[in-house]
Amino acid sequence: MVYTGIGALCWLPSVERWARTVAALLRPGGRLFLRDGHPMAMTLDEQQTDRLVVDHPYIETPEPMVWTGTSTYVETDGELQKATTTHEWNHGLGEIVTALLNAGLTLTGLVEHDSAPWEFLPGRMVRGDDGEFRLPERRDRVPFTFTVQAHKP
Repeated sequence: MVYTGIGALCWLPSVERWARTVAALLRPGGRLFLRDGHPMAMTLDEQQTDRLVVDHPYIETPEPMVWTGTSTYVETDGELQKATTTHEWNHGLGEIVTALLNAGLTLTGLVEHDSAPWEFLPGRMVRGDDGEFRLPERRDRVPFTFTVQAHKP
């Protein structure tokens, strides 16, 4: 089994290369379970507080999005002592599914979720009893995470 946890794909410049690696790691009958941030949610400008605004690439680009700051995606009580720079890539849902199919895997499940285990839009989401963050109203506007299940024939 290969498990890819939430927030892993954004660090990878090529979803095709990742899918080939997953397929190479699996024996016949082996399974992949992936839960990650939804690529549509990754396009949202988190600085906009009055509406949802698409501002970042949905489709994989050769060059990464570059972020510099003193905050981290890990829940902490304070800021980092020194600013850090991160590089991220977004991969469209179709690109992810196609990469898995091209790598020889068989898709057995694809589910989009209206929630995430972290606050995707800081200050604009509420944590439910299940520990997941959601928009407080009109939750049907955008998925925040997705799961994919596949197996190697």
